[in-house]
Amino acid sequence: MLSRILRVCVPRTSFGRWVVRVAKLLTLMLVAYLGVIVGFESLVGIMGRRQAEHGLEPGDDWIVITTTDASGSARDTVVAGWESGGRLYVAANHWPRAWYRRALENPDVSVARGGELQRYRAVALDGAERARIAREYALPLAVRALTGFPPRAFLRLDPR
Repeated sequence: MLSRILRVCVPRTSFGRWVVRVAKLLTLMLVAYLGVIVGFESLVGIMGRRQAEHGLEPGDDWIVITTTDASGSARDTVVAGWESGGRLYVAANHWPRAWYRRALENPDVSVARGGELQRYRAVALDGAERARIAREYALPLAVRALTGFPPRAFLRLDPR
């Protein structure tokens, strides 16, 4: 289909044939890259679900956050948690981020961490605090590329 469109739009010269080949190659590369992103995100989701079902080891940097949707249905999600200045933070670093939307809609969440279950209030970050946390928790370029460069969002978890 791309070939047909390009044949109509691009003159039938050697330069035109070159443009068609380059466009096909770029399209193929884009499709392959999107496949890598979907595959990586699917793998992360599967691994996270398995960890949530089987539990985490004490001392892991991972936490299980339990969020609740509007109907009251609770869902567990494994995310990376880290402390900064005595406060606990989590980041939505992937395209699938239903847990993050649920935490914004109903900020009362539970967190299993180090074998202990605690209740928190999730607070979305903005301004200077968001900029500071984004600097402290910078992701390597390779990780950002594998996840398709999603916009990053952060939550501070305040104890209740």
